[in-house]
Amino acid sequence: MLRLPPFLFHRPATLQDAVDLLREHGPAALPMAGGTDLVPNMKHRLFEPAHVISITGIPELHEVGVGEKEVTLGATSTLAALAVHPEVRQHLPSLANAAGLVAGPQIRNRATLGGNLCLDTRCTYYNQTEFWRKALGYCLKKDGTVCHVTRVGKKCVAAHSADTPPVLMTLGGQVDLRGPEGERTVPVRDFFVHDGIRNTRRQPGELVVRVRIPRPSPETRMAYLKLRQRKSIDFPLLSVAVAGEVEEDGTVRDLRGVVTALGSRPKELSGWAEMAKGERLTPELVEGLAERAFKQCHPLENIIVDTEWRRAMVPVYVRRALEQLQAV
Repeated sequence: MLRLPPFLFHRPATLQDAVDLLREHGPAALPMAGGTDLVPNMKHRLFEPAHVISITGIPELHEVGVGEKEVTLGATSTLAALAVHPEVRQHLPSLANAAGLVAGPQIRNRATLGGNLCLDTRCTYYNQTEFWRKALGYCLKKDGTVCHVTRVGKKCVAAHSADTPPVLMTLGGQVDLRGPEGERTVPVRDFFVHDGIRNTRRQPGELVVRVRIPRPSPETRMAYLKLRQRKSIDFPLLSVAVAGEVEEDGTVRDLRGVVTALGSRPKELSGWAEMAKGERLTPELVEGLAERAFKQCHPLENIIVDTEWRRAMVPVYVRRALEQLQAV
């Protein structure tokens, strides 16, 4: 049986109290929302904090609102709630879909938007018990000096595996962070970095407070698709999010695409807007965009599924996502 390491549990009532606790205890403390990722990682001894700061009792982190110019989503809004929220489904259907595809219903009832945004990267050689990792010789991400995927260099390539970030990137989302130095805002597209060990710009002691998304125009179309071994529970082998402004006659004004689960951060597909702007979203254009995505994506062996097959699925899922934009 895997047991949790000993720790002190704190449940602050205000955001400032949570920030103060994280500052007081420093590296010995970790924040926890739903705990669906942190708790299993603690059982595997990937994290062993002396203090766990629960932020689910802070009212302002639960708020969800739709204004004239933007949609505001509190960091501890559960994925289950977002998946069925009427206004989220109306204005941000791809986000509601992504939230509803995370794991299974038990996990979604606890997991939060902020937690999904900060989900730790995953790898075959990392997400294992301490006994398993020790027998192998540990890895670069935890306690070791070698990446067992690349076998060379000093860069961790554990995979980003969260569902909501690629959608938030295509929709121009922004993350509001609060820490000892005050509050700051980071666009979701700039929130992630190429580092499998620590792949976000969130600083120690900072908390995600909310995500803000510009309210989509009537011409905005969006879609999200996810490839996985089973249609429940499993993390993605590939995720594709697309969004764009498409006029009634099918003429594209702007188009954005993001894929994830292939590297340590979500990957924006370059050149799409230039290819599509002013063009009709025809089968020929869709095929050209899918082929361009294929050329840009090169998954690594950080998941126990054939990399060439995962790469071959990129144009398939990009094509299907773009076809959903055609059908709107």
